[in-house]
Amino acid sequence: MEKKLLKPAEITDFTINMAKDKVAGSFQKLLILGILAGAFIAFAAEGSNMAAFNLFAEPTTYGLGKALAGVVFGTGLMLVVLAGGELFTGNTLILAAVCEKQVSMGKMLRNWIIVYLGNFIGSLLVAYMMAHSGLLASGADMLGAVTLKIAVYKVNLGFSQAFFLGIMCNWLVCLAVWISFGADTMAGKILAIFFPIWLFITSGFEHSVANMYYIPAGIMIKANTTFAELSHLSRDAVDSLTWTSFFVNNLAPVTLGNIVGGGIFVGMAYWYVYKKA
Repeated sequence: MEKKLLKPAEITDFTINMAKDKVAGSFQKLLILGILAGAFIAFAAEGSNMAAFNLFAEPTTYGLGKALAGVVFGTGLMLVVLAGGELFTGNTLILAAVCEKQVSMGKMLRNWIIVYLGNFIGSLLVAYMMAHSGLLASGADMLGAVTLKIAVYKVNLGFSQAFFLGIMCNWLVCLAVWISFGADTMAGKILAIFFPIWLFITSGFEHSVANMYYIPAGIMIKANTTFAELSHLSRDAVDSLTWTSFFVNNLAPVTLGNIVGGGIFVGMAYWYVYKKA
């Protein structure tokens, strides 16, 4: 039987049916798959930084660095979709099944909480290993300096900035997941994921799970005086990088934005168009 691409209306049905399977997962299954997904996204984050840190360090090549980082970063979501993982940002699409009354709000929130916790554990694991691996001294310590600078930037975003950057990020991430559902081959799914993720990273949007690597990695190395000096950050700026500023100034507004971007602008929007309107 010849395979075919799913049409948008068929992707909507597929997403709703997948959501029912996702919320039925046991605590252990969701947590382990969440840890794996968090690690996959953290690997993408550290790898994209390694690829582009020297370009990030110079204003004239910063945009090129973002484009190069985007080429590498898509690997993270590819691993989640193709190898298997539960990613909070992608799971905001479960809202479509809630709207269709196929999944309860309580079951969706249970999935989100367990997966979010797993993503956090997986990301922290990679951040800890990177901070103690010696790799952040790459490029005459410039990778560590850029890692620190990225973390400080993120915790000093205003609430509305972080919120809107979170919306735009997960709008694209969930579109990547959405169109990958419509592809009928592994190569097709890889291509479906690659371009929206490339666009989101190049644009500089905020992804809550990726930030579970970026900011903790910076916190873990901020005591390194060489990294701090090379970053050209003030002492006050470095001191602003704390677990509290991570959770309050970045993770909270970015997570809310991610829910709006993926859950409302993708999941609920397509549910309304193809199941309600």
